[in-house]
Amino acid sequence: MKVLILEDENMAVKRLTGLLEKLDPTIEVLKVLDSVKTGVKWLSQNKADLLFFDIQLADGLSFEIFEQVEVKTPIIFTTAFDEYAIKAFKLNSVDYLLKPIDPQELENALDKYRAQHKENSTEFNMAMIEQAMNMMAKKFKERFVVKIGEHIHTINVADTAYFFSQDKATFLQSLDKNRFIIDYTLEQVEQLVDPAQFFRINRKYLVSLAAVKDIITYSNSRLRLILHRTDDMDVIVSREKVQEFKKWLDQ
Repeated sequence: MKVLILEDENMAVKRLTGLLEKLDPTIEVLKVLDSVKTGVKWLSQNKADLLFFDIQLADGLSFEIFEQVEVKTPIIFTTAFDEYAIKAFKLNSVDYLLKPIDPQELENALDKYRAQHKENSTEFNMAMIEQAMNMMAKKFKERFVVKIGEHIHTINVADTAYFFSQDKATFLQSLDKNRFIIDYTLEQVEQLVDPAQFFRINRKYLVSLAAVKDIITYSNSRLRLILHRTDDMDVIVSREKVQEFKKWLDQ
C-alpha cells in the first residue's frame, strides 16, 4: 500500500509514520507534504493508494485541495478538532481520527480502508456517515466554574460576551460587566465552546456575536471591532482570519 501524508506538524508526522510502520511494514510513504499548495501540485501529478490529510494546515484547510484538483483516492483525515467530521465524510473519507492518534483507532481505520477497497459498497459508506453524525453530537461546554473570594460560582457560556488572555491568564467577560479568571488557556476554551457562537479573532480574543457592537474597516485589509463591556480600542481581526470571520457573521 502506497500512502501520501499531508501534515504540517513534525511530531505528528513522526508519530503517524512510526505507527504505520509498526502496524503494516508493507506500507510505503511516498511523500510527506505540509501545505495545501504542495498537496494540489503533488496530487495533480501523482497517485497513491491512500491519503492521510491533516485538516488545518499553515496555508488553509486541506478541504481547499478538492476545489483545485480532482481527488478520487480514499482519505483518512487526522485533526485535533472534530467540527469538520461531516464535511470530511462527504468527501472520499475512510475515517476521521482525532490527535493524538490512537494506535488501535489507526489500525481500525486501515481495516476500514481494506474493507472499503474490497467491497466499495453504499452500505459501508452510509455506516461512515452515521459515525460522523455520532461524532458531531458532541455537546459543547455550557458553563465555567469561577472563584469569587471564598465562593465558587458557575457562569453560563450563553451569558458570556467574550474570552481573552492577558498577563498569562485567561478571563471570561460576562454580558453583565463582570470579569472572571478561568482555569483554561484560550486555546482550550476555543475547543470547548460552540464555534457557531464564538470566533477566535486573534491570539488574544475569542468573541461571541452578542459582544460585537460595531465593525470598522481597518488598515491592511483588517477589521477593528468595538465590543460591549471593554475599553480596549485595538480589538483587531487578524488579516488571515478576516474572510473566515465574515463567513462566520453570515452563517
